[in-house]
Amino acid sequence: MMHPLLTPADIDTFRRDGVVLVRGLFRDHVEQLRAGIAENIAQPGPYASENRRDGETGRFFDDYCNWSRIAAFRQVIADSPAAAVAAELMGSDRVQLFHDHVLVKEPGTSMATPWHQDSPYYFVQGRQTVSFWAPLDPGREATLRCVAGSHRWEKEVLPTRWASEQAFFPDAEEYMPVPDPEAGGMRILEYEMEPGDAVAFDFRILHGARGNRSAARRRAFSLRLVGDDARYVERPGPTSPPFPGHGMQPGDRLREDWFPILFRRDAASTL
Repeated sequence: MMHPLLTPADIDTFRRDGVVLVRGLFRDHVEQLRAGIAENIAQPGPYASENRRDGETGRFFDDYCNWSRIAAFRQVIADSPAAAVAAELMGSDRVQLFHDHVLVKEPGTSMATPWHQDSPYYFVQGRQTVSFWAPLDPGREATLRCVAGSHRWEKEVLPTRWASEQAFFPDAEEYMPVPDPEAGGMRILEYEMEPGDAVAFDFRILHGARGNRSAARRRAFSLRLVGDDARYVERPGPTSPPFPGHGMQPGDRLREDWFPILFRRDAASTL
């Protein structure tokens, strides 16, 4: 039976466009996530970034891979319907945690989240992937923007460092330059969202977000999940997240002691 937060049309949309809005995915967990983000900001992890760029105003904080040390994140990942919804969207019998990601734009933050695909930064590859991006504050002007169908592009987009805009890997020949979706007339999807709603998108979707010029902060929680066909792949340089010392070889499934199984159609979570 299909999860009640989804319809057959949602699954068709996700597979066609690579992105779909899921209303209320984290509706019952907004306060937990807000508390988790407050803890994250007060005690940043080793990968935290302030995304400072000359000429930009405000504060754009992001951090990832904190679920194992922040109980609120861990509980939401375990208790929310995210993994079950991901299984339906991906058409996967199992769902595995890749990582969590927090993004906070304080009032008056001019810096946009640059256009990018997640997949080129990661050491995982497969057709069964999904990211959930969930705002935790009301607002209509700083939500996620996704280019429909970009998960089917033949080449991946060059990964860059957000603040410096320099190429993430030294050998960039296998990647296409970062496009300008607006100048190129691409179909950009953007949604009016309430706290706890989530945009679900394939790791290969080109996406970004505007700065926050409002008087209110913009907090978002992202959850990255993979399915049955996800495998470890080597990139031209260190990945983001790096996960040093993982010990995996190309073609391996992600090790379950580091990347827990959240959902099996015939078993319970291992988180």
